[in-house]
Amino acid sequence: MISDQEKLRPIRRMLTGVLAVQLVLGAVLFLGDIGRDFSLPTTGPAAPRFDMPTRPGDQTRRYDPEMPAGPGTQIDGPMPERLVIEPLDDGRALLTGRIGPGDGDRLVTQIESSTATTFVLHSPGGSVQDALIVGRALRDAGKTTELRSTDVCLSACPYMLAGGETRQVADGGRVGLHQHYFGENTFLPAFLAVQDIQRGQGEVMRYLDEMGVDPMALVHGLATPPKSIYVLSRDELEEYRFVTE
Repeated sequence: MISDQEKLRPIRRMLTGVLAVQLVLGAVLFLGDIGRDFSLPTTGPAAPRFDMPTRPGDQTRRYDPEMPAGPGTQIDGPMPERLVIEPLDDGRALLTGRIGPGDGDRLVTQIESSTATTFVLHSPGGSVQDALIVGRALRDAGKTTELRSTDVCLSACPYMLAGGETRQVADGGRVGLHQHYFGENTFLPAFLAVQDIQRGQGEVMRYLDEMGVDPMALVHGLATPPKSIYVLSRDELEEYRFVTE
């Protein structure tokens, strides 16, 4: 006769295996939240430097959220730590810097009261939720968004670009996407963290559709790890309607 202990042994083994998987996934998610740019080891070739030219089929580059502003821009040296609005000599406004938590709510009133009709974007990205808030504020205020030839708009920044009623990207301007984190704390059971990511991704897709941008653009971002960036080609900018006629 099989004892109760023997009957429970397979169930215990299964539960132990499930718990082990949960712990591993939880550790990965926790490390990703700490490092923000954590990614699993890979044996594939490293992406080229961001400043290397791209061509169709070779559009993935290294991503550094602290990249310098670059020559020819209005701000020298590193990107501002927080998103700021600076007036330009021609009456436009420069929206530049890393997008930090709380930047969206902080800048809504400034965007609404700005006399500039065009906002030039130059940002390495940051908080997705705040980028969506800024993008909606730009759309509600009827602003145009634009990149000059020396500007970059990466990670969450393209969602601000999408907020413009009309959108322009000069030759040389770089718009890039990659995988995002949603939520400040991923120290959760894996299934809850996945739910949070899926919920956030759904919100981004709905937002892009509302702004008139094809959500299929996110396919490139979902396939690109956080330490890399997928730079959209001119044809893709037009195909996904990140630029308007």
